[in-house]
Amino acid sequence: MTDQDLAGRRALVTGGGSGIGLACAHEFAARGAHVTIADVTADAAERAVSEIAATGGTAEAWIVDLADTRALDALTLDADIIVNNAGVQRVSPIEEFDPEAFRLIQRLMLEAPFLLIRAALPGMYERGWGRIINLSSVHGLRASAFKSAYVAAKHGLEGLSKVTALEGGPHGVTSNCVNPGYVRTPLVERQIADQAKVHGIAESDVVERIMLTESAVKRLVEPAEVASLVGWLASDMSGMVTGASYTMDGGWSAK
Repeated sequence: MTDQDLAGRRALVTGGGSGIGLACAHEFAARGAHVTIADVTADAAERAVSEIAATGGTAEAWIVDLADTRALDALTLDADIIVNNAGVQRVSPIEEFDPEAFRLIQRLMLEAPFLLIRAALPGMYERGWGRIINLSSVHGLRASAFKSAYVAAKHGLEGLSKVTALEGGPHGVTSNCVNPGYVRTPLVERQIADQAKVHGIAESDVVERIMLTESAVKRLVEPAEVASLVGWLASDMSGMVTGASYTMDGGWSAK
């Protein structure tokens, strides 16, 4: 990493109040970018802003419900870097899956990224530089049972990212996906009970028997590891990297 290599850049991170999003916000701030932390939870977003300020960085909070996609239709964004990270998870067999939960996941994790990209591209095109980084998942490349909505949304995000890469390339805008396995975040912790229920096992057995069974490296991914890759993808050094999907899954997708 080059110190302050993102100085003067403006970065927007969705779901930036915790987990991967928070780690990315700190990464960008350390590199000199001004960070907008978009989160539905005001306390989390404002706490993240305070943390970044305490380390000498600059940030602001955008309290927004990105699942309310109609409200984003006319949005204009002045951002050089967008990280589409916000997401939720539901674990259930298809025949029992709540239809509204399915719709919510598509709005938050596919429609909202489309609308944010749409809102930012004109400014990026005008400046001749932009970075779209989509936090996908190994589930954007592989399916797992009981995650129909999440897998569908992540597969859709992969396609959106590639189309953005093709359209943005002539304008200096790159678009890539980052595809981690299970990351040590509140999102993963919250699904342990659901996984235990659908698989009929104890919660204490979920990480080893379900989450890490496909991975050659038997541990959870750390948010800072994901953020380090996101930081590089946002840099000038990644200018020829676009339309790609970077796995960070301990070998899961190597099979």
